[in-house]
Amino acid sequence: MEILLVVLQGAVVIGAIVMGVRTGGLGLGLWGVVGTAVLVFLFHLQPGAIPIDAFFIIIAVITASSAMQAAGGIDYLVAIASKIIQANPKRLTYVAPVVAFAFTVLSGTSNIFFALIPVIYETAYRNGQRPERALAASTVTSGLGITASPVSAAMAAFLVLMDGTGYGLPKILAITIPAALIACIATSVVQQRIGKELLDDPVFLKRVERGTVEVPPALKARYAAKLAGTAASAGSVGSTAESGTDAAGATTTATADNSADVPPPRIEHPVPPGGAVSAWIFIAGTLLIVLFGLFSGLRPAFPTGENGELEPIPMATIIEMVMFTVALVIILVRKVKPSVVVEQPLLKAGFVAAVALFGIAWMADTFITANEETIIEPLGAMIESNPLLLAVALFLVCGLTTSQSATTNTMIPIALAAGLAPGIITAMWPSLIGVWLFPANGSQIAAVETDLTGSTKLTQVPVYHSFTIPMLVSWVAVVASGLLIQLIIPA
Repeated sequence: MEILLVVLQGAVVIGAIVMGVRTGGLGLGLWGVVGTAVLVFLFHLQPGAIPIDAFFIIIAVITASSAMQAAGGIDYLVAIASKIIQANPKRLTYVAPVVAFAFTVLSGTSNIFFALIPVIYETAYRNGQRPERALAASTVTSGLGITASPVSAAMAAFLVLMDGTGYGLPKILAITIPAALIACIATSVVQQRIGKELLDDPVFLKRVERGTVEVPPALKARYAAKLAGTAASAGSVGSTAESGTDAAGATTTATADNSADVPPPRIEHPVPPGGAVSAWIFIAGTLLIVLFGLFSGLRPAFPTGENGELEPIPMATIIEMVMFTVALVIILVRKVKPSVVVEQPLLKAGFVAAVALFGIAWMADTFITANEETIIEPLGAMIESNPLLLAVALFLVCGLTTSQSATTNTMIPIALAAGLAPGIITAMWPSLIGVWLFPANGSQIAAVETDLTGSTKLTQVPVYHSFTIPMLVSWVAVVASGLLIQLIIPA
């Protein structure tokens, strides 16, 4: 009977997540709360711990990010990223993924990547490169930045859960940042060899014939030669016509060569006055958080527990204080109206993420706490005997929920209950890259729609698309390197 009750409760949890994913947006969090209510009122489970700290960390960070966005700080960061990407066209597949990762780390959200998609596409296209390579790799690596950012929603959840394990922000970043950079490089190396060159890609050539897309100047000479070669091999023209074609081809080649010698015009991102100041205020706040994490002695300490020993205030409190202060400083220095901050897209997206984390985390904690002996301990034993199962579970659950923070709150408590070492848990945590498993994210869809060459694509098989290979390469590389790095991190 007890097993049947646990199965029914598990069905409620899974059902709430499925319905939340189908509803989308706020639905994921709201269905989580409904699932919690069903567990409490129908199955009489004691309500789990409400994720207050994680919720308010997200609200604080998103408020600061939105103030920066309202003051033009996001535009400033995008302008810098755009210049870096366009300055290295020949190494685009290597540069763009690292830039996407780095700017996600700085901003705490992969939403900044949306503005980089047209830049990456245009840089690849104008230089005759297959856009899929840089676009797909950069989309995936931007997700790696979430688990390497001190101000992301997922990091907020992870920090709260890891409190008391001896693994604070410095140790976490010491594993996730270098592991993610290794994954970026590995992904770029593999992605550079993916797909045919544009002039050998039938999808691109058909789009050129239909007039959907033009041949970029860098490829016009070779395209003309390809057409001339095709016509000659088909024997469709006489010697007189062939001579004329050669002449025309030579003329076309010269024109194409001249146009190729002229560098394509840069894509400019205008930055509002004061945008740089607001961005640097936000970055300073981020660095201050890292500083407090590195040196706990900088944090005020107060007596806690029965012994009255002095303990520094938690990092969750520090992040909330610093980020809310950053928001106010930006508003005052740049004279941004608070009403404008509230209207920013980042604030809306952040609120959705906070509600999603609140509902799913509350439901998961209610279920897990009530069933530790029946299901969590056996599941924990499986993870303890084969830690790689945690990486697989994180990857799949994140793919299904499309929420890094909700997955963190669902799976990490199980790993902690299993007694898994915090270093191993941290190394496995970037398996949240599984968020790209299904093409259900805005970045994926935007990349596909932006690529007029047709090289970046989805297929009829939901889990096989242009992002599948870079996602799998990133996953294997980041976990493998993280497991090695954690060995040298002191306990």
